[in-house]
Amino acid sequence: MITVTLYTRPECHLCEQAKADLQALQEKFPHRLVEIDINSDPALQNAYALDIPVVEVGPYRLKAPFTPQDLEKTLGAAHDRQEHLERIDDKAYRTAVARGQTITRSDRISYWLSRHYLAIFNLFLLLYVGLPFLAPALKKAGADSAAQVLYKIYSPLCHQWAFRSFFLFGEQLYYPHSTANLPGVISFEAATGITDQRDPFRLEARKFEGNPVMGYKVALCERDVAIWGSMLLFGLIYAVTGRRIPPLHWMLWLVIGLGPVGLDGFSQLVSQMPFDAIHAILPYRESTPFLRTMTGFLFGFSTAWFGFPVVEEAMADTRRLLAKKTAIVGVKS
Repeated sequence: MITVTLYTRPECHLCEQAKADLQALQEKFPHRLVEIDINSDPALQNAYALDIPVVEVGPYRLKAPFTPQDLEKTLGAAHDRQEHLERIDDKAYRTAVARGQTITRSDRISYWLSRHYLAIFNLFLLLYVGLPFLAPALKKAGADSAAQVLYKIYSPLCHQWAFRSFFLFGEQLYYPHSTANLPGVISFEAATGITDQRDPFRLEARKFEGNPVMGYKVALCERDVAIWGSMLLFGLIYAVTGRRIPPLHWMLWLVIGLGPVGLDGFSQLVSQMPFDAIHAILPYRESTPFLRTMTGFLFGFSTAWFGFPVVEEAMADTRRLLAKKTAIVGVKS
């Protein structure tokens, strides 16, 4: 017996008509009817909202509008195909039928992940960008050992140079390198006495975690905080809007996201290489906290805008397939 899946929704006159037409064909083409309400999942709404009723039987699909004659031809084709495959005892067909009759543990895990992946992503991002702010709070509270754990955890993931990091509970939000030339802002060298003449300067800047006057360093640098924080921001927006935001075009991601962060970071890196020939072309420069934060935000937000909807497309396909399979197994049982 063939299985017919009817995608429908409440108060749909065409859906009721399609159901009646299928019932009229029951004697000629015996079939199991599986009804799926597209309002049960946003993925189904996005896929079928403009096409319902939609009828699927085997590899065949009908979208509204269709006539009773269209239904009869489709059911006939599906019935003939099934008889042929059963007659030749097609192995792939038997495997597919057997797989479609059982909801496995893997199916349940896949379906759960496809529904909750965004919450998992957002929770990970919240923890990843939030825990570095806990480190200075622990330092402020006198829990140095606990703070050290966080600094060490994030140490392989970020350079943690104090002159490129945010500070909490102190005089300023940041203490940039003196070469950033920010008027009215105390530089890292002036605040700490650690200068480029002290070897190794960057290692000392990495180890420096702060003091009661300056405040205490966040365990991620300014740019990384902006990148991961903006990805979290987009993830929350994407969740609130029902995952309906279309993906950002890859060209816009290159221009808006990758371009500014690459230009700021690469020009800074190259300009600080110890070669006079480079300095003749590109003068030594140190990016500012504002530029690092802005370019990091653009990169993180645009990357999430580009990537999250792509992931959603794959997860939506999984939800549609497993919702159909679950409905079919439920009818058979």
